[in-house]
Amino acid sequence: MDNISLENEYLTASINLSGAELVSVKDNNDGTEYMWQADPEVWGRHAPVLFPFVGKLKDDQFTYEDKEFHMTQHGFARDMKFEVAEQSGNFVSLVLKSSAETLAKYPFEFEFYINYTLDKRSILVNYQVINPSDKTLYFSVGAHPGFTLPLGEDLKYSDYYFELSPDIERYRIPLDYSNIKPAEHYSTKENNIPINRELFKDDALIFELEGANTISIKSDKSTRGVDISSDNAEFVGLWSTYPTDGQFVCIEPWWGTADKVDASGKFEEKFAIKHLDNQNDEFNANYTITFRA
Repeated sequence: MDNISLENEYLTASINLSGAELVSVKDNNDGTEYMWQADPEVWGRHAPVLFPFVGKLKDDQFTYEDKEFHMTQHGFARDMKFEVAEQSGNFVSLVLKSSAETLAKYPFEFEFYINYTLDKRSILVNYQVINPSDKTLYFSVGAHPGFTLPLGEDLKYSDYYFELSPDIERYRIPLDYSNIKPAEHYSTKENNIPINRELFKDDALIFELEGANTISIKSDKSTRGVDISSDNAEFVGLWSTYPTDGQFVCIEPWWGTADKVDASGKFEEKFAIKHLDNQNDEFNANYTITFRA
C-alpha cells in the first residue's frame, strides 16, 4: 500500500508513503481537487516535505567535523519511503529513520515523524524530530504544499491574492540564486499580495514569522480557497514557477531556511539551524491547512 486515505463527510485526502507527501485533497461535495497534480513538465511534486534542511545549501554542500557532504536543495526526505508508525480513524503517523543510506550523506542519526489528522475541512500536520543518539543532531524542517489555481471554472490565476494575517509588519528576506542576501532584509507590510506570474521572477517570497500567523489564498470572486495557520512557524515561503505558467501556488511554512550567500559551509553554523543536543531530545512543529468551500 503506497497511499494512505483519510476521509470524512467534507474531504478525502491521500498521502503517499513516498516522501510522506500529501498528494490529493478533494471536496466530497463537488469533487474539486485542491492539491497541484504534479505535472512533470511544470513542477513534478505535490507537497514535498523538506528535511534535513530547507532550501539550498551554498554550492550544494556542507561540512561537519572536517568532512564534506553534498546534497541538493531541500534534502532527501521528499525522495524516501516512510513507514506507517500508527494509524487510527482519520489519523496517520509516518516515520523515516536514519540508515546507512542517510548516514552516507548526512552524518546524524534521527527519527522523523510526520503526523496527519483530518478534522472537518482541515488537515493538521505535526513534525516531530527525535535524537536517538548522544551526539548533537543538527537539522531544519519545512513544508512545500502546492495548491491548484484557479479553484473554479469561471476564475483565472490572477483572480487570486495572498493574505497574511495578522495585519502587521514582517521582515522580507530576498534571495540571490536561491540563497539568502542577509544585508537586504527589510521590514514590510505586504499583507495583501496579488498573485501573478511576475511575482515569482526572483524565486520565492520569504517572510520571517513570529507567533501565530495565517497565510491564505483568496479571491474576491469566490469563497473557495486555502488557509495555512501555524503558531510556531519561523518563516513562510510563497512560490510558483517562473516564467513557466504553472497553475498553482505554494504556501510553505518553514523551521529553517536556505543558506546565506556568505555562509561558512559548516552545518552547525547554518542560518536558522535547529539542534537537539541529548539522546531522546525532541523537536515539534505544526501547521494546519484549511480548505474553504
